[in-house]
Amino acid sequence: MIPCNCVVQAGQIPAETEATLRANISAFTERQFGAPAEISWLAIPERSGFTASQPSTSAIVSMRAPSPIEKADREALLRELCGIWTQETNCPLNEIAGVMSDPT
Repeated sequence: MIPCNCVVQAGQIPAETEATLRANISAFTERQFGAPAEISWLAIPERSGFTASQPSTSAIVSMRAPSPIEKADREALLRELCGIWTQETNCPLNEIAGVMSDPT
């Protein structure tokens, strides 16, 4: 299993979109790492996160790779991962914090 954390504001992502994101992220980890994603979905209570004095619409998608990743490969993986998110949510790329960490 590939650990993946998704952090969003409550009410930001409809249940159907969340289900699609979970499936697509797991398909991504299967394709790239040969294992399904173990997704932890955390919804921050509404109006608990702010950007420029407005309720935040940003999201964090953080994943731990099973082995160290070279910088060029990491960039391509993050582009694909963030692309999955933007495609399903119509969220602009500048509102997604994508993280792909090496194993500890």
